Amino acid sequence: MASQPTLKNWLSIAALGLIWGATFMVVAIALEGYGPLTVACARTTLGAVALLSLMQFLRRPWPDFTPRMIKYLVVIGLLNTALPFALLSWGQQFVPSAFAGISMAALPLFVLPLAHVFTDEKMSLRNTLGVVLGFVGATVLIGPGVLQIGTGMEPLGQIACVAASLSYAVSSIMTRRCPPIDPVVMSALLLCVGSAALMPAMLLIEGVPSLGATRPTVAIIALGLVPTAFAALLRVATIQTAGAIFMTLVNYQVPVWSMIFGAWILSEVLPLRFFVALALILTGLMISQWASLKRLLA
Repeated sequence: MASQPTLKNWLSIAALGLIWGATFMVVAIALEGYGPLTVACARTTLGAVALLSLMQFLRRPWPDFTPRMIKYLVVIGLLNTALPFALLSWGQQFVPSAFAGISMAALPLFVLPLAHVFTDEKMSLRNTLGVVLGFVGATVLIGPGVLQIGTGMEPLGQIACVAASLSYAVSSIMTRRCPPIDPVVMSALLLCVGSAALMPAMLLIEGVPSLGATRPTVAIIALGLVPTAFAALLRVATIQTAGAIFMTLVNYQVPVWSMIFGAWILSEVLPLRFFVALALILTGLMISQWASLKRLLA
């Protein structure tokens, strides 16, 4: 049972928002020296090694690998690591990092209708209004570019980022239905699945990577260790002590930080529609999660 959030929990949630918000900028830097599949593969592999090492250090037991458990781990691993990491890395070659960050804000809005269909969590009128407003925001975010598919790579890059958010949402629903498993062990095993899927794809398409310049190399190492491994542990600790509802506060921070880092570090030009889309998506998120936020503030 989660207790009332402490100062440590609030600091953790602020740190997670900052880390995950900066991730899109770090991916953009890593792409300066490496291909998208190499970036995605290195991220999952380094994260898997770090979490497997920690799992052994903490002496967390291995799960019972029943056919049902294996099926869930493979499917969730593909949808939660391999596919979205590859889509985001590929898409960010053609869109600003801020776009990728804002598209992730739509993640909870994808989860609600999926949960309505595939679980017993039914949407209320308020949820529906929030989801509709959020999807209007996502449409504004993509803008008229989606009608110009075939004229350049940017529209496809936009679709890839939104598709990554949808992939995360489907994996979230699958995670709720997964047999019981230690969260640290699950995080490690999901990254192992992602690494196993991305490694042959990387070797086939991009070949064996060679050491690039210092800046993208440091970025690619940081991706595996900080937002992938360390943040996964911080997320687990926060949910265990303060609850999953408290964790939803991260969703409001990530897109804001992605825009700040994109403009500040990468000198990205942010069109007005990015700000309008962010306002619509966050308002939709707030409406759809109003009951949870009210309980949290109370």
